[in-house]
Amino acid sequence: MTFLNPFVLLGLAAAALPLLIHLFNLQRPRTVEFSSLQFIQQLEKRTMQRVRVKQWLLLALRMLAIAFLVLAFSRPTLTGPVAGTVGQANTSWGVVVDNSLSMTMRDGQGAYLDQAKALASNVLDTAESDDEIFLFPTSRVDDPEPPYRGPSAAQQAIEDIEAEPGAAPLARGIARAADALNEASHPNREVYVFSDLQASTLADSIATDLPEDVGITLVPVGREAHDNVAVTEVEVASRIIEAGQPVEIQATLVNHGTEPLDDYVASVYLEGERVAQSTATLEPGIETTVTFMATPPPEREGWLSGTVEIEGSAFEYDDERHFTLHVPEERTVLVVRGEAQDTRYLDLALSPELTDGDVIFQTETIDAGQLAATSLGTYDAVVLVGPASLSSGEVNNLQRYVDEGGGLLFFPSERAQAPDYDALFDALGAGEFAGFSGTPGDDEVTASFEQVDLEHPLFEGVFDPTQELDEIQVESPDIYHAMNLQPGGGTAQTLIELSNGFPFLQEVRHGGGVALIGSVAPTLEWSDWPLRGIFVPILYRSMYYLSAGESVAGEELLAGRPDEIRITGVSETASVRLVGPDGEEWIPEQRSLFGATLVEMDGSLRTPGVYDVYVEDELKQRVPLNLDPEVSDLETASADEAAEALADVLRHDELRTLDLQAGDERRAAEVVQAQRAGTEIWNVFLLLALVCLITEMLIASRWKPESATS
Repeated sequence: MTFLNPFVLLGLAAAALPLLIHLFNLQRPRTVEFSSLQFIQQLEKRTMQRVRVKQWLLLALRMLAIAFLVLAFSRPTLTGPVAGTVGQANTSWGVVVDNSLSMTMRDGQGAYLDQAKALASNVLDTAESDDEIFLFPTSRVDDPEPPYRGPSAAQQAIEDIEAEPGAAPLARGIARAADALNEASHPNREVYVFSDLQASTLADSIATDLPEDVGITLVPVGREAHDNVAVTEVEVASRIIEAGQPVEIQATLVNHGTEPLDDYVASVYLEGERVAQSTATLEPGIETTVTFMATPPPEREGWLSGTVEIEGSAFEYDDERHFTLHVPEERTVLVVRGEAQDTRYLDLALSPELTDGDVIFQTETIDAGQLAATSLGTYDAVVLVGPASLSSGEVNNLQRYVDEGGGLLFFPSERAQAPDYDALFDALGAGEFAGFSGTPGDDEVTASFEQVDLEHPLFEGVFDPTQELDEIQVESPDIYHAMNLQPGGGTAQTLIELSNGFPFLQEVRHGGGVALIGSVAPTLEWSDWPLRGIFVPILYRSMYYLSAGESVAGEELLAGRPDEIRITGVSETASVRLVGPDGEEWIPEQRSLFGATLVEMDGSLRTPGVYDVYVEDELKQRVPLNLDPEVSDLETASADEAAEALADVLRHDELRTLDLQAGDERRAAEVVQAQRAGTEIWNVFLLLALVCLITEMLIASRWKPESATS
């Protein structure tokens, strides 16, 4: 308990006046015995005791009445944990205003953000001119403004807040505000949080400990539930993208409502032109994948931007999702040739002569001895032809290249031993070397194609699309010599299996990239495969497949979230800049990383759309920026549920709620004033003083112990 007028407590000294008067009356004159007064001694002792009890009781009541009156005028106030309040001393405020996109929703009282701003402004009406106020919109919790002195400037700043994409979780805003108050100058430290308490964005996975002397009060806004349908993901399903060829695109739709939606329409736009449309039945709370085939297909090469769009809904911000598509003009391929290895058939298959002069693959050939010193990150694909052995440095170089998203095609050497290849196979998860079948240069056939996975993207467009898969007959070469690869588990997949049970072509996904392991070298000593009609299509499609990493939707960024973009073929001194959909430019931090440049995004990008990445003046890449799918679920938590969830992640025991009923928003200042000043109980002490005086009067007038009979 505290006192708002503590100096009045000096008046408690007046409570001693009745005692002083009583003690003064006890000073009696000297007693002189007279024989005529002998009868006074006959008064009974019990009667005198009752008189003394009455005197002391009246004394106590008079003293208590004076004390209670003084206490009433000193305005006693309940504060602290019992009252859940703070005192009247100067306060440091942390005001967290949720300005995420869900705050644009409305109920009968208007837009949630407008309600939150009005409540925050009303609460700050109770602030004193010497108070300091820290303002934390959830979209800018990592870049706060200096504290405001007094309420006026802070209220104006609150009025200027608008809803923005990429807002931080509410728990992070509270934590930032509490951290700021921990260094504040005033003893009272209070954080007020104004939010719709959207359940999906309350907290992230990072827990933190808040200072215990910082009070936290949740002030919820919004009274209605809202259904919503969102596009939460877009994926380019086609692994190989070519101009003039159809592209398969898949989108994920989520119905955040309570009723199923039949024949819901979604469309795909490429460079502003609608190229596909599909319908689906969306069940409540279930992700639904919708597949599109873009027709007409992209006719030009380079970076293309696209969107998947749905019918308009009340929450319009997630009605479209951006993606990018890369149709490369050419792909750079590094051919690493082992000692005395014949690569003429491979070189011919990748030459411009087979594409009517169009340069599809720009190839560069080096000897295997140069592999360890070569920066592989500048190439779209690497073909490793017949290395006799691989050093640990070369294995690390190749593994890192695949990890970083590169594509590797491997062919063996007839001189290899198990230790020569097993380190690489183990690093990629490809399996293990199990010797050879047959003899190189021999005419005896040791194996042939047994089974081909025609559904794999590698074989898209190789065969007549009008044929059923079970009707397609794949021409098998005569194989004289083959490496026996014992496949590993996990991500390994056999694309072509030989009649001896070993793979002819094995796919292994590792990190962000992919490797194809061939068991037959592309020479006539191993097989007549280079002379078969299937040779060029398989090599050609393999190069497309392995170098297709940037053709997929790729490196999607989320609004307001830090991330990284990896760009290949960029010199260490080149300057990288981003240009947004509205023309605004950013110069991000960048650093070199294994033949590539890593562009570090700090989370300042917030406007959804497609961002162009320029190196100097050359367009190197296009990157889509979208909303975090979590913001699409508009379900809100109750005040008590939110308080419990936030208390867990913030590890804070004293988390209060100020849940005003609809229409009672104007009471916010009154309630907060009561919290700041405490609950005044002067009227209780005034009532006690009155009770003491009435009791004293009744005892003095009605109780006469002197006349009691003995």
